[in-house]
Amino acid sequence: MSRTIDKRVRDAVLDVLGESDDDLATPQIQSRIEERTGRSIARRTLQRRLTEMVDEGLVQARGGGRGVRYGRADGGSQPPVDTATEEAIPLSTAAEEVRTLVRRPITQRQPVGHHPEFLEDYVPGTTWYLTVAERAGLHELGRTPVGERPAGTYAREILDRLLIDLSWASSRLEGNTYSRLDTRNLIEFGQRAEGKDAFEAQMILNHKAAIEMLVDQADGIGFNLLTFRNLHALLAENLLADAGNEGRMRRRGVQISGSVFTPLAIPQRIEESFSSLLVKAEAIPDPFEQSLFLLAQIAYLQPFVDVNKRVSRLGANLPLIKANLCPLSFVDVPFQAYVDGLLGVYELNRVDLLKSVFLWAYERSSRHYGAVRQSIVEPDPFRLRYKTVLSEVLGSIVRDGAAPMESTIRDASRAHVPPADLERFVELALGELLNLHDGNIARYRLRPGEFRAWNDRWRVS
Repeated sequence: MSRTIDKRVRDAVLDVLGESDDDLATPQIQSRIEERTGRSIARRTLQRRLTEMVDEGLVQARGGGRGVRYGRADGGSQPPVDTATEEAIPLSTAAEEVRTLVRRPITQRQPVGHHPEFLEDYVPGTTWYLTVAERAGLHELGRTPVGERPAGTYAREILDRLLIDLSWASSRLEGNTYSRLDTRNLIEFGQRAEGKDAFEAQMILNHKAAIEMLVDQADGIGFNLLTFRNLHALLAENLLADAGNEGRMRRRGVQISGSVFTPLAIPQRIEESFSSLLVKAEAIPDPFEQSLFLLAQIAYLQPFVDVNKRVSRLGANLPLIKANLCPLSFVDVPFQAYVDGLLGVYELNRVDLLKSVFLWAYERSSRHYGAVRQSIVEPDPFRLRYKTVLSEVLGSIVRDGAAPMESTIRDASRAHVPPADLERFVELALGELLNLHDGNIARYRLRPGEFRAWNDRWRVS
């Protein structure tokens, strides 16, 4: 095999393994490489290269014989380019100790299983990951000028920026190669980046839909299975091999590449533990402690077959959004620092390193959004008043396949909008209807298939 072909296979293997939270069998790797590159690869060639990469320490093999499965040996997703270095994050002595321990070669780390005590020993209001001083500092950083207004008010004021920042940064921690500009073009204009995988675009659009749910329904959703299963369903849409797993609790064992930790595998205990986790989260009296608790505990439990880290990152924003505090965007979080923090939770049940990353990332987010809000234009009160009606009317028109016309909107709106406001509402709704695209349909609770069917008929965008 030539060096060029050898490198191409090597890079393709790392890309494919980096996109999966689960270890993969050789046939799965082969099919994903062929889908990704459009070129066939001989099974024997791939198997030989996998063996070499295991010997080189780039890939980890689990099991034996026909049951062998492979994962990246670096902790999962392919590391993206960092815009901040790990050295920028101040570490406590305990955090430095955790980092040293998890950075030992994997052969020197003791395999561990799930420890229920990590959750069971946490007593809300008594156990604290964050100190009194740390919580006070976070509240000072995260305070916003919206006061006692309804939950989610502040997040709605910065929503346009939050959708781009959090969708991009969280996807980036999964190895997504979209730039911030690519992400903005996709979210705002429905424009997909050339040369990028459809998988990456779907991941970002799923983040957008999930963030919109957290913000739009902030005053109604809470720390319960319904909320988090729906959050997973939005984040996982069209990304799992079995669509039946979207929003459904895990019923089989999973493994984490690059770690000696094996998550809980008993379905009944997974659901019981997740329910207990959410009950404890709701009982925590401080939103920042809730946030860090969710970030660590959801990732540790791995309640779904995949997409768990994404659920933990967006779930960590739920208490902040509900309390009208600055959200946590994860922008500029160094990939390896984040992975090491999770490894400390997985393998040692210690949150020290993850906490250091959390504190640094939150300070960065809060200062960023403090500057953003100074340039925010006050929202249109008319649009705000009819936000729910607008969503229902436009959603019904698209799902019914109705024409994008003033008369259609007027007929659909009469029962919901007073006569004095009807014509202004029709004008607003028509503008929104004519500007629908793949990147904003989640705002109206529309699925991609529903929008495509309507758009194919009327050619709006």
